[in-house]
Amino acid sequence: MPLTPEQAAEIAEARATSRPTLRAVSPGMEAQLFTAYPVLDHGLLRVIDYMGDDAAICQAARVSYGRGTRAVTDDKGLIRYLMRHWHSTPFEMCEVKFHVKLPVFVARQWIRHRTANVNEYSARYSILDREFYIPAPENLAAQSVVNNQGRGALLEGDEAQRVLDTLRDDAMRNFDHYESMLSQEGQKGLARELARMNLPMNTYTQWYWKTDLHNLFHFLRLRADTHAQYEIRVYAEKMGEITKAWVPLAYGAFEDYRLGGMTLSARAKEVLQRRLRGEVVTQEDSGMSKGEWREFQGEWGVAP
Repeated sequence: MPLTPEQAAEIAEARATSRPTLRAVSPGMEAQLFTAYPVLDHGLLRVIDYMGDDAAICQAARVSYGRGTRAVTDDKGLIRYLMRHWHSTPFEMCEVKFHVKLPVFVARQWIRHRTANVNEYSARYSILDREFYIPAPENLAAQSVVNNQGRGALLEGDEAQRVLDTLRDDAMRNFDHYESMLSQEGQKGLARELARMNLPMNTYTQWYWKTDLHNLFHFLRLRADTHAQYEIRVYAEKMGEITKAWVPLAYGAFEDYRLGGMTLSARAKEVLQRRLRGEVVTQEDSGMSKGEWREFQGEWGVAP
């Protein structure tokens, strides 16, 4: 487990302490609270706090004082209606705060989601741990020849070993230099805020990341997708499991309408309508670009 003894003790104490509350709680999320789930080689993900549950979404939509006589089936239908028609505000009534330990290059991709409150570990005040992300061999791949943002065939044999050795050696050497620049053994040393600039992008950082359920679903829709980069996708997949335990009705609707659903352009819709009428439609007379046509046929499983 990628935890310091202090963090492990803090988690054990938090999970052993029970506090009475009048606010609504989610049994599924209560079971997840504070538990540190390992991600990648040194990363972790855990829930620090949360607010709301499935009933809170429905309460906000109805602007009522409580569940009343509403059945769970009514709540499920309402939540599915809200998700289906892109009503976002009721989902914003639920919030969650994660503690995430992740490589810096993943953090820089993650922070592009500007709909959360973030507080990151500061290397201006503290000395970073000697922890780096080194990919497992099965996640080492060459640059894709068809997708500038993706990976292609796996590296194997001597080539894979050469890359792994380079990543590990560079990380260790840079951290050696980082430590040597800091004040130690009577030397004045370089300020921490400057010494950190020499560290590689695979160095681990940590942050608290707080967001509402609507924006969490948006994050998961993009980052839990099979096309997302592996190193951020594994975090999103674990967050998805936690969210499913937290708000099962809302997550079920999200799986159906977002993760498992599809969005078609007006032209794609027209092509489907024409094909249902028995017409033969090609890319040339569809009004779509070659790229959109390729996605239309492949992504949505539409036969040529």
